Amino acid sequence: MHLLFRLLATVLFAALLAAPSRAAGAPPGETGKPATNVPARKAGPQPPVPTLADVPYGAHARQVLDFWPAASSRPTPAVLFIHGGGWMNGDKARVAALVDIGRLRAAGISVISINYRYVSQAIEAGVEPPVRWPLEDAKRALQFVRSQAAEWNLDRRRIAASGGSAGACSALWLALHDEMADPASADPVARESTRLWCAAVSNPQTSLDPQRNREWIPNSRYGAHAFGFRKDGKEPDEEFQRLFENREKVLPWIKEYSPIEHATADDPPLYLFGSQQEPAVKGTVQKDPTHSALFGVMLAEKLQPLGVEVIVNYTGKPDRRFSTMTDYLIATLKK
Repeated sequence: MHLLFRLLATVLFAALLAAPSRAAGAPPGETGKPATNVPARKAGPQPPVPTLADVPYGAHARQVLDFWPAASSRPTPAVLFIHGGGWMNGDKARVAALVDIGRLRAAGISVISINYRYVSQAIEAGVEPPVRWPLEDAKRALQFVRSQAAEWNLDRRRIAASGGSAGACSALWLALHDEMADPASADPVARESTRLWCAAVSNPQTSLDPQRNREWIPNSRYGAHAFGFRKDGKEPDEEFQRLFENREKVLPWIKEYSPIEHATADDPPLYLFGSQQEPAVKGTVQKDPTHSALFGVMLAEKLQPLGVEVIVNYTGKPDRRFSTMTDYLIATLKK
C-alpha cells in the first residue's frame, strides 16, 4: 500500500510539472508555459525541450526561466545557469553549450536556466550602476527557485550556480556574496536565502576593478559598460580608460559588484574552467584579456589560504580531477 502511494505521488508530481499553472511569485495573469510553447530554436547547441518554459520570476519580459526537473521521489539538487554575452546579449538556451542537461538529470540533478535584464536596458532606464539589473536578477531568480522548492521537488540547500563569461561573473557574485535575504520583506521570495552549495563557471571575470585588472592583465579592456561608461562609437579600450580615470567616483559600486570583493572563509567550493591555451601569468599581456584564466588564478590565490576549495582548470594548466563543469557539479551536488 505504501509503495502504491509513493508511485501515485510521483505520477501526480510529474503531471503538475507538465501543467501550465501560475508560478508562485509571478505577476498576476502570467504563467510558465508548457513545453509545447517553446520559441523557435536558434543556431548552436540546443537544450532539450524544458518541462516548463518561460516561467516568470519578475515582471519584466526578460525575467523568465526554463526548468528541467530530474525524476526523483526525493527532493533533488539543482543547477541555476546564467548565460553570458557581456550582460548585453545572449539567451538562456546557451546552457546547452556549457553543461550537459541530460547527464545532470540522469544523476538526479534538476536544471534551471534564466534570462535577465541587460545592462543596455538598465542604461536606458537610468539605473545606476547598470550592472545592478543583471546581478539582482540572478539573485531574484535564485530566491524564486528556492520559493518553488516544495512544488518543484528541489533540495533547498543543494543549489549550485553556473554560467559563462558575464554569466559566470554573476554566478560567482552570488556564490561569494554574504546572505542577501530580507527576512523582514513582505515579499516571500525576497525572504529566501541567496547562499549556494557550490558554483561551477566558465571563463569568468572575477573582478570589475579597472585598477586591479590592469595590475593582473595590462591589456584589460572589459567592464566599463557595467558602470555606465559605455558610449556609442567608442572602442572598449577608450571606455575602459574612462572607467579607470573615474574609478574613485564609482568605487562603492566596484566594491559591491566585483565577486572577489566578497571572498571570505565561509564561501562555498568553486570550480573555474577556462579555454586559455597558454599559462596565465600575472602582469603579462593576455591573448583574451576578457576571459583570461588569470581571473580564476587570482581568485584562488585569495580564497585557498582561507580554506575554501577552489579548482582552476584551463587548457594551459589542466586539473584532471574534473574535466568539465558537469563532472564537477555531479560530484559536488551529490556528495
